Amino acid sequence: MEALGIDIGGSGIKGAPVDVARGRLTRERRRIPTPSPAKPEAVAEVVAEIVKHFAWEGPVGVTFPGIVLDGVARSAANVDKDWIGTDARRLFSQVTGLPVTVLNDADAAGLAEVAAGAARGRPGVVMMLTFGTGIGSALLIDGRLVPNTELGHLEIRGKEAEKRASDHAREAHDLDWAEWAERVQEYLEHVEALFSPSLFIIGGGVSKKADRFLPLIKLRTPIVPAGLQNEAGIVGAAMAALA
Repeated sequence: MEALGIDIGGSGIKGAPVDVARGRLTRERRRIPTPSPAKPEAVAEVVAEIVKHFAWEGPVGVTFPGIVLDGVARSAANVDKDWIGTDARRLFSQVTGLPVTVLNDADAAGLAEVAAGAARGRPGVVMMLTFGTGIGSALLIDGRLVPNTELGHLEIRGKEAEKRASDHAREAHDLDWAEWAERVQEYLEHVEALFSPSLFIIGGGVSKKADRFLPLIKLRTPIVPAGLQNEAGIVGAAMAALA
């Protein structure tokens, strides 16, 4: 079975058809820069463009960088505030003419890692954290998701963690990998103290460069890069569309 997965991020919107049984993209992904400002109508146009690019006619899963309840966006930290209260599922269904499932972006990545990545077969509490424009989180307990945790907004040194330790913060503050790893370490220690996970999984674009910073981080909890790397959100969105 295939579904189209689309992952909305703060800097880019990317999508591809996915073989959900194998957790693998079946065609080269299409990426389009996120509109600025990232208002609902502008983002919906990009979603429709990706659907058209693949001439897709089946189910579609779309991730959103914020809290999603019953298809409705309830927060919007890294996109336009007009999203708050928007029925994203209805909006995307209208512009594509297709059945659409919408879920939090990190939650989608976490589901993909459980099905076909680093969390597969892992019991207990697993925490996936995605580092990109912000920090997303997926809390998994014996493979089951606790949705919309949004732990990138935990306060560290008087600021939201993602303002200090996201990949965007690394670039904005011109931090080298060692400097950034110190900030990530501090953040992960805080999360570790709160949840005592059995495993940390690091996702987002930086997962492709895990060898540059993960060896610098020392925790009680084992920590690994995402098995699906930055494709996890696309894969998880597609899986949600067929769930």
